[in-house]
Amino acid sequence: MEKKRTEIKLTHLFGTKDGIINIAHITNPYGEKSEPVVSIGVDLHGNFQNPEWKVHIPYENIDDVIEGLTKAKEEFGKDFEEDENSIPLPFDESIGGD
Repeated sequence: MEKKRTEIKLTHLFGTKDGIINIAHITNPYGEKSEPVVSIGVDLHGNFQNPEWKVHIPYENIDDVIEGLTKAKEEFGKDFEEDENSIPLPFDESIGGD
């Protein structure tokens, strides 16, 4: 079975003229028999079919991602201001990709 994309939600990216955030369900994202994922794409020029940035989240991780996003919004929302207790996180070169 081939890779298939089903659009779930498209919304405007706050603070941009044409930017979008796109959420889609993707089957066989990495070839036949690969597990489906939710794809979150961001594009500053409105290209929802091939966004500039995207992340694929396995369905098994969605609840943890939502929990982290909710915590970020509650604790560090747009009105957050750093104080003397804010500690920068150390950079770990072993984490991440290109």
